[in-house]
Amino acid sequence: MLAVALALVAGNALLGMDQLTIATLAVLPLFVLVCKALGLYDRDRHLIHKTTLDEIPALLGISTLTALLLFLSDGLLVSGHLGRGQVFATWIALFLLMTCFRGVSRWLAALMVPPERCLLVGDPTRAEELAQKLALTHSARAELIGVVPAITVSSNGDGSRDSLLPDLAPVFASQEVERVILSLRRGEGADELLYIIRELKSHGVKVSVLPEESRVAGSSVEVDQLYGMTLLGVKRFDISRSSRVIKRGFDLIGATLALVVLAPFMAAVAIAIKRGSPGPVLFRQLRAGRDGIPFLMFKFRTMVEGADERKDELRHLNEADGVFKIANDPRITPAGRWLRRAYLDELPQLFNVIRGEMSLVGPRPLPLDEDEQIHGWHRDRLHVRPGITGHWQVLGSARIPVNEMVKLDYLYVANWSVWNDVKLLLRTVPTTLRRHGL
Repeated sequence: MLAVALALVAGNALLGMDQLTIATLAVLPLFVLVCKALGLYDRDRHLIHKTTLDEIPALLGISTLTALLLFLSDGLLVSGHLGRGQVFATWIALFLLMTCFRGVSRWLAALMVPPERCLLVGDPTRAEELAQKLALTHSARAELIGVVPAITVSSNGDGSRDSLLPDLAPVFASQEVERVILSLRRGEGADELLYIIRELKSHGVKVSVLPEESRVAGSSVEVDQLYGMTLLGVKRFDISRSSRVIKRGFDLIGATLALVVLAPFMAAVAIAIKRGSPGPVLFRQLRAGRDGIPFLMFKFRTMVEGADERKDELRHLNEADGVFKIANDPRITPAGRWLRRAYLDELPQLFNVIRGEMSLVGPRPLPLDEDEQIHGWHRDRLHVRPGITGHWQVLGSARIPVNEMVKLDYLYVANWSVWNDVKLLLRTVPTTLRRHGL
């Protein structure tokens, strides 16, 4: 309501010097009803990962609808003639204000409300992985507090069912459980799943389902309804020719604009590197590109000259799984340590994007020796150009084992869309500001 009120004032009364009529007061509750009808107020209760970024398409649609209705109601809400500039300003202001206000509201809620207490019911082998994912997802305010073993449901002859689900009421009460995460076992039928969910929800807790197939399908499915039967239509695993053209155009425009804006800063970084230690400004290294074809990747030099020759003598200090990472690498220069923490050493890769060797967003470009360790269907990650940023950087590259990283890259290709690329770029910004590099 505050967003729409400020947008109406900014777009009409201030820019056009028009007067808002008394009918404008009706816009505020009507706007809330529209948001309620579109599910904006009900979404969070069903989700663990609550993020305003995923709501941006809906917020943009609501802003567009509001601006259109404002244009059509010319003379009703404003005593005067609404110009196109006023309608456009109202549209942009409403979209930005709603996005900012909802983001700030969630941030404040995260500060005031303790983490959501989750209980895993089902396969206990998924507990460690689930706890790790909850810790890695910054916008998921939740913690795993316990595990209840697998559930068995037996059917009686009269059609009723007996659940061997233990009496969880005392557990829910003593542990203050707010959400149950149900981990399916292989072969669990749909009827059994519905019965278990109904029984769990009777205890007044929220329920999330963790299907085994989610690791393979990800979000690369479309829900298909056949008269009450639900099918999941799996998208093909590739990016169409037209999508490749769009992605390439997006890369060229984004990289060109970034180079124009960042050119003075990059020049200052180059001077700092040159003054800090002898050697070239840029570090060039062969990496595995699209379809495994090697290319020279550019980075700002962050290590002393000849650092690659010392790699074998420091291999015993490696702290990562499958890739070479040392938190306090003695080869890193003082300027290089600062650049790495903020991921600013990656900026010269914008030239790789212009040259067509990389993309703004994509799988991580691995050195050739590390790429040789990737086998089987994991190599499908190379169907697209490697990216300056991606899931591996947003989550923190040093914290992700290589086997998890290649799965994320596989799902990135399977689920590719322009909007997913935009979201990853936007999520890179707070990651860079938190300086979780190295």
